[in-house]
Amino acid sequence: MEFNHKPVMLYEAVESLNIKPGGIYVDATAGGGGHSFEIARRLHEAEPSLAADTSDKSDAADSLDKKNVHTGKLICLDRDPDAVQAARKRLELFSNVTVVNINYSQIDKAVKQLNIDKVDGVLMDLGVSSFQLDEAERGFSYHADAPLDMRMDKQGKSAADIVNNCNEQEIADMLYKYADEKYGRRIASAIVKARQEMKIETTGQLSNIISSAVPAAYRKNHHPARKTFQAIRMAVNEELYHLETGLAKAFELLKSGGRLSVITFHSIEDRIVKQYFASLCQGCTCPKDFPVCVCKNTPKGRLLYKKPVIPTKEETESNNRSRSAKLRTIIKL
Repeated sequence: MEFNHKPVMLYEAVESLNIKPGGIYVDATAGGGGHSFEIARRLHEAEPSLAADTSDKSDAADSLDKKNVHTGKLICLDRDPDAVQAARKRLELFSNVTVVNINYSQIDKAVKQLNIDKVDGVLMDLGVSSFQLDEAERGFSYHADAPLDMRMDKQGKSAADIVNNCNEQEIADMLYKYADEKYGRRIASAIVKARQEMKIETTGQLSNIISSAVPAAYRKNHHPARKTFQAIRMAVNEELYHLETGLAKAFELLKSGGRLSVITFHSIEDRIVKQYFASLCQGCTCPKDFPVCVCKNTPKGRLLYKKPVIPTKEETESNNRSRSAKLRTIIKL
């Protein structure tokens, strides 16, 4: 199946990287290659009229000047093998693009294997892609009945393993930590009770269990399984660990003046990014009553924007999944 994914805040994200000829950039979560295509296009200094979401390769080929000499490079990473295959196909027009099947928390390993020490910019577009949600058999969505999987890299423990083997307290803690689900204890209790009668193997089973565990009023405003599915997905893929690890490694890889841009889709991720960026921008940490600084701490970065960039009204109307997105960018000093 074709890997369709409409990149969120495409131009805002790419503009934040300040793409320059000869630069080296990393799209750490390439997905289907939407952001990557625009970065590669700019590195190739193609005609501005070339649409970033060009799907007709013959048109794209006509617009790109393959005879030009380009020293810039784009490295695309993704843990999902389906995404890697799609990105390679989407970006095959560009000779200066390398696509690697690896988790972005190993960005340092991926870059160093290409004999690169420092980069000019890194983009992270977090969360689950449209393709993963829409491809029912991947088990990410509560809208279709499918095997309860949710593994982005198709390896390790699945969502079914977690809901059938974790104890009630572990499940409740998971729902609180990753989704702030106020009915987490009720949902965890219902899951444990249901699995005693029959193993929970599909998204439909889990969705029905969740719906039956929460008050009717909770089911009116939004799908009651949304937060639980988010929490289980994040636990399955250890998303917060990879985010914290990836942020630190990506910033370390930046050249002076390099930029790290991150798009988040919920408050838990955004809080981690916001706090990490704030720590990098902090200078002296000595108590205010010290006459002179003894900590010698100096800011390592500065924010490109004081507040996060959010999608335009037009984008949220055309792409509902963009409604909660926030873009933050830090520049390395």
